[in-house]
Amino acid sequence: MPSICLLFHVNKPRWLKHYTFFDIDHDHVYEDSERNLKNLHISAEKCYLPANRIMLDLIKRYKGNFRVAFSITGVLLDQFEKHRVDVLESFKRLADTGCVEFVGETYYHSLAYLYSVREFREQVMLHGKKIKTLFGQTPRTLRHTELIYNSALAKYAEKMGYHVIVAEGADKILGWRSPNYVYRPSGCKTLKLLLRNYRLSDDIAFHFSDPKWSEHPFAADKYANWIQSMNDTGDVINLFMNYETFGEHQADETGILDFLRRLPREILAHPDFRFQTPLEIAGNCTPADELDVDDYISWADAGRDLDSRLGNALQKDAITALYSMESKVRRRKEAIFLHTWRMLQASDHFFYMRTRGLADGDSDKHSNPYGSPYDAYINYMNIIDDFSGYLGKKEVRN
Repeated sequence: MPSICLLFHVNKPRWLKHYTFFDIDHDHVYEDSERNLKNLHISAEKCYLPANRIMLDLIKRYKGNFRVAFSITGVLLDQFEKHRVDVLESFKRLADTGCVEFVGETYYHSLAYLYSVREFREQVMLHGKKIKTLFGQTPRTLRHTELIYNSALAKYAEKMGYHVIVAEGADKILGWRSPNYVYRPSGCKTLKLLLRNYRLSDDIAFHFSDPKWSEHPFAADKYANWIQSMNDTGDVINLFMNYETFGEHQADETGILDFLRRLPREILAHPDFRFQTPLEIAGNCTPADELDVDDYISWADAGRDLDSRLGNALQKDAITALYSMESKVRRRKEAIFLHTWRMLQASDHFFYMRTRGLADGDSDKHSNPYGSPYDAYINYMNIIDDFSGYLGKKEVRN
């Protein structure tokens, strides 16, 4: 009986304010709070509230046979608690159904694992505590930022107690294999690996409203037929995408919310299919094979690699400068400095510095506050210069 695994990533980039050379040593507040709050309200009204209402209705209508998973960044949960309690309550109502799994990740949507395993571990643990406090679950599935993955990360996740890790079903790691099976990461004893079916996922996330797409217009029954035609080709079809797809990236006027509302009925019309969460799938399926992944993969860009975040000299210089401050930040032993440093770790900041062209899989191409990657780099490095100097001044005064 093939399973459908729906995993929605929920995150809002926290934009930095326009920060010039002349602001250094004068302004130590870096975020554009007004703009970020406006963007939060837009997402809440267009996506989070209407989509969550649909999810709750589907769970009730199908008496638990519709199941779903969410990966929500810690910083977005903080925003919900402070500014949109109604959205947070809507996620809590979903949690109360017992049909929703909340997945673990880095609290600050960071690339910490690539530069500081200690920082990565602390952020993942912090996120797990937040999920436990808000939703009563201890995450046992890990979704790393931008689905960045290799076998070494999988082994570390297993040591941290995770049962499942999710990644991109990139052709270059699968070869002749299919993403529609459960795998065992190389070097792991118990951890199971679920791979995103990027073709079926991106058909919704990127192609849904594209009039140039050969399958346009797109309907739930057509999509369900594609899925059902795979009845004998695997154990699971993993559909991972940004939650903002529903109502924001794809506007309500395109029919995307109606598509979401109708899809479970069309899929469940075939008795061989069911919806399960990542943890449920891992508990029910035996790995089909062991998968060894040496080089990092991700879900970004057509290359499914790190280039969208770390592909050029600007990005590498900026992120190296950021993580070189770790010991200095930790010596301060002050929460405000640690929080600020961690907010600057968000992978979106480095994405805005990319110079390679966009393609399917660019999960953040729907928003960019900068005119060019060089503007993004200069703005970020001005902030880094100020923050570094501010830390030093505080040390001198103490």
